[in-house]
Amino acid sequence: MGMVDISEKQVTKRVAQACGKIVFSPKAFKILLKNGSPKGNVLETAKVAGIMAAKNTPSLIPLCHPLTLEKVSVSFEFLKSKNTVKVFSEITCSGKTGVEMEALSAVSAACLTIYDMMKFSGQQITITDIHLVHKSGGKSGVYQRGKVL
Repeated sequence: MGMVDISEKQVTKRVAQACGKIVFSPKAFKILLKNGSPKGNVLETAKVAGIMAAKNTPSLIPLCHPLTLEKVSVSFEFLKSKNTVKVFSEITCSGKTGVEMEALSAVSAACLTIYDMMKFSGQQITITDIHLVHKSGGKSGVYQRGKVL
């Protein structure tokens, strides 16, 4: 076991996008939309947590290579009819290996932060459907699942 040898790979522009969902009870979702959390601004805190997770992915996932990230973005969409927040991330770097794990880590940490900040409203909160949406760069080419963010 060990890190994959990427010494012979070419440096290319690497992009990865991921998303996930947080489903709330109707009551908790209304609280999120109206009042937020006594802990502070939920979405801004979740955004910072997602960015920090992307930057620290090699500390979280044992065999990930440390990368110099050039762009990390975390954004949100409210699906009011479903009591759901969708969380999106996009990561870009120029490197020898992809940034999929960084994108997935960003979404995961943002979702967990929202959960943590909203659990006061009840434990009926579900984090679901975290997945890679897009990746490009490198030898394996482009992967696309659904629409590009």
